[in-house]
Amino acid sequence: MAAILEIDRIIGFKLEPDCLELRAWFLIVIEDYGSALRDVRALFTLDPNYRMFNEHISGENLIEFLNLKVQQGSQADCWMQLYDRWSCLDDIGSLAVIHQMLVNDPGKSLLSFRQFLLLLRLNCQKAAMRCLRLARNLSSSEHKKLVYEGWILYDTGHREEAIARADESISIQRSFEAFFLKAYILADTSLGSESSYVIQLLEEPSSIYVDCGKLDEATNCYMNALEIKHTRAHQGLARIHFVRNQQKTAYDEMSKLIEKAISNASVYEKRSEYCDGLMAKNDLNMATRLDPLRTYPYRYRAAVLMDEQKDNEAIKEVSKAIAFKPDLQMLHLRAAFYESIW
Repeated sequence: MAAILEIDRIIGFKLEPDCLELRAWFLIVIEDYGSALRDVRALFTLDPNYRMFNEHISGENLIEFLNLKVQQGSQADCWMQLYDRWSCLDDIGSLAVIHQMLVNDPGKSLLSFRQFLLLLRLNCQKAAMRCLRLARNLSSSEHKKLVYEGWILYDTGHREEAIARADESISIQRSFEAFFLKAYILADTSLGSESSYVIQLLEEPSSIYVDCGKLDEATNCYMNALEIKHTRAHQGLARIHFVRNQQKTAYDEMSKLIEKAISNASVYEKRSEYCDGLMAKNDLNMATRLDPLRTYPYRYRAAVLMDEQKDNEAIKEVSKAIAFKPDLQMLHLRAAFYESIW
């Protein structure tokens, strides 16, 4: 179990096929075949041509073996499993369920697109684009093809053409996928002031209610979302409590989300916004422990150290982030720290 916990730490912030393979073998040793099958399915979502055990075993053979050990459900059962995995923020579990569903129904472009979105969130860009191209090839709907083409254009640097595809798709049918594509590109490139409008269209009605000051209506929406296990609704309720100057209640609401997503670094990072001092520092330290590649906790700790006039320690802290992500924002921050002590 100690070995599995150690590999869990790596998989928590960097999803790689060899790590999933290693964990799958550990799980087979302890006869946890269901979890092993999950990891193998997720592995072959990342790389369909991957061969295991020093390239001696194909993925199909291992999945066939594990299927004998695990009860298989129907496609309807898979939809329920996907709903449960999505509700508890289990991205790897969601990938595994979609992999099984595509085996049963390989022509479903919507499932390939869902794979793309999950892989994008997991920072698996190459695998994400492969799934996106497959979704485009499988799609029989013109407005969906335009969305998929838009993502491909965006990935190859043709951003204005990608937005044009999104607009054309929206003109045919106003879909979440088209608005999400447009919002994602505009947020990334700042091509125009309409980005805030598009992003607002993407958000839940409850979030729009908050922006309009209709907090009671927003609360009702989020509570209804929790009734259907929309776990991230806790985050929306926390925001409402914070707007109402109920910081402690906002913190407690985020704690409920943490109970369901205990290994999610972004949730700890978000909760730190609703507390101060040592509590915020502890949450950000936990976020770094779960995902050492998130830069915000380093920036926060560095700012606190500068405020405490611990200049050298602050520079060391921000330098840790620059070591793995030397972007302009981090370099400017360190330069500002150096200027303040000269």
